Amino acid sequence: MLNILVVEDDESTRKLMCVVLQTRGFTTYWAEDGIKALEIIESQHIDLVVLDLMMPNMDGYELTRQLRIFSEYLPILMVTAKQEPKDKRQGFLAGTDDYMIKPVDEEELVLRIKALLRRARIASEQKLTIGNVVLDYDKLAVTRADEVSILPAKEFYLLFKLLSYPNMIFTRLQLMDEIWGMESSTDDHTLTVHINRLRNRFRDWKEFEIIAVRGLGYKAVIQAK
Repeated sequence: MLNILVVEDDESTRKLMCVVLQTRGFTTYWAEDGIKALEIIESQHIDLVVLDLMMPNMDGYELTRQLRIFSEYLPILMVTAKQEPKDKRQGFLAGTDDYMIKPVDEEELVLRIKALLRRARIASEQKLTIGNVVLDYDKLAVTRADEVSILPAKEFYLLFKLLSYPNMIFTRLQLMDEIWGMESSTDDHTLTVHINRLRNRFRDWKEFEIIAVRGLGYKAVIQAK
């Protein structure tokens, strides 16, 4: 079983999250603040951390920064009542992988956790396999049988992101923030250029397709065998 650490100072919320996760087959550990959470991390293997922001002794932002020192790939999901854009931005800058606003939908919580765990596995292995296609993160290479394409870094990261979450729609802003960074001055046209280059480069590859979703953004679709 996978181990999830729930860090939440509100007892009722903490218990509810633990029950929801346990019924989905996860093993849960809990802490009421960041200091206790770090103690658990030191003594117990944890696969993912769900944490609140407003906690005594050590808040969620500082805990996230400490966890990132501990591990680059440990998935972190912030679940908080703080919903201002500046709060989310601060969370992502601290190192969280995802951010949810309370009250949360239980099914969405579980789906996001599963997506983060899958992403962490891919990141640790540094390779993503789609049928006969292999994306090698370290080499920026996309391979199919004897065909090897070495991509420019931004194109590869964009393709890797989309294929890591097939059928998930990413807004243009989400992709710009993740691939180019929140502080980048790169304009929206740059994303369009990179998407078009990828679509042209892999136009004849039947394993996957990048689709523009009108008014929303882009998604990758894995073709059925």
